[in-house]
Amino acid sequence: MAAGKRYRDATARYDREAAHAPAEALDLVRSLANAKFDETVDLIARLGVDPRKADQIVRGTVALPSGTGTDVRVAVFAQGDAAQAARDAGAEHVGGDDLAEQVDGGMLDFDVAIATPDMMPTVGKLGRVLGPRGLMPNPKTGTVTTDVGKAVEEFKGGKVEYRTDRYGNVHVPIGKSSFESEQLAANFWAVVEELQRVRPAAAKGRYFRRIGVSSTMGPGIRIDTGRLKRDVD
Repeated sequence: MAAGKRYRDATARYDREAAHAPAEALDLVRSLANAKFDETVDLIARLGVDPRKADQIVRGTVALPSGTGTDVRVAVFAQGDAAQAARDAGAEHVGGDDLAEQVDGGMLDFDVAIATPDMMPTVGKLGRVLGPRGLMPNPKTGTVTTDVGKAVEEFKGGKVEYRTDRYGNVHVPIGKSSFESEQLAANFWAVVEELQRVRPAAAKGRYFRRIGVSSTMGPGIRIDTGRLKRDVD
């Protein structure tokens, strides 16, 4: 009940139907985040794509200049020198068949999974475990690579994955409510510019249909898509 009351109080402090400039929306998110923990701030964008068509799936990674504010736990499927490079870079879980057995048994204490190409036949068997959780390594997101050390460092340093869901939405964490406004703004524009950069050629009409930001326990704040400088319709 307490959380519900906080949410209602927050929604009463602003116009839920109004569309705000990005900077104003980010300031609102910070001011309305009143949980007892450091809430994550998320960007949610509805794109003008048809994710049922392969040429309109929007997927990749983007480096957040201000970082995520979260300790990212990484699992690496690798052997030999690559495994040692992953350990040296700070990966929490490193292994080959042994790690695969742990994951198959229910060990999912990680946020990102990375694999060397030679390990993919083994990792592929974990599809029913990793797939539904969005953890399956993929070359398009840089999580299947021979340079696992660099990949571990990048994801721990603020690199995040993004992908359209079945409705054409992209949901990306852009920091914490404790971030300064400038830090959140830098991350926000990094994501917006990246989504614009990878706009599918087959996507017609308005690309950013709707965009907003919210904190973990806070309400969503609508952003005026006309204020997205790099949105070309």
